[in-house]
Amino acid sequence: MSNVPGDLRYTAEHEYVRQGDDRAVVAVGITDYAQGELGDVVYVSLPKVGETFEAHQPFGTIEAVKAVSELYMPLAGEVVEINGALDADPAVVNRDPYGDGWMVKVRLADAGAVASLLDAGAYRAHIGE
Repeated sequence: MSNVPGDLRYTAEHEYVRQGDDRAVVAVGITDYAQGELGDVVYVSLPKVGETFEAHQPFGTIEAVKAVSELYMPLAGEVVEINGALDADPAVVNRDPYGDGWMVKVRLADAGAVASLLDAGAYRAHIGE
C-alpha cells in the first residue's frame, strides 16, 4: 500500500502539492505511488526559477531505469525554487518523495485552486487503494 498523507492534495497524474505558511507557495513532487511504479529514479530534469506554467502543462521529466515520464504542473504559477539536491542524488525521490524528494516550489496564480485537486481519499480511490 502506498503512503498517501492526508495533508496534501494530489493530481490524477500522481503529483502532489504541499502548502506551507504562505498558502500561495506550494511544493510539488511525485507521489509515493508514482515513484514505486517508476522504480529507481536516475535523473530528474526541472525548469528554471522564474518560468511560468499553466495547470497540467509539462514542467520537466523524471527518468528511471526502465522509463522516462513527463512531470505535469498541478496548478498555474511561477517556479520560485527548484530542488537542486536532485541533481546529485535523484534517488531521494524514491527514498523520501514527500520530504527531501520535492521537485519545485511554485507561487500559484490562484492559491484557492489547491482545493480543486484530489484530497487523500480521492487519490487513494484513484490508485485503487
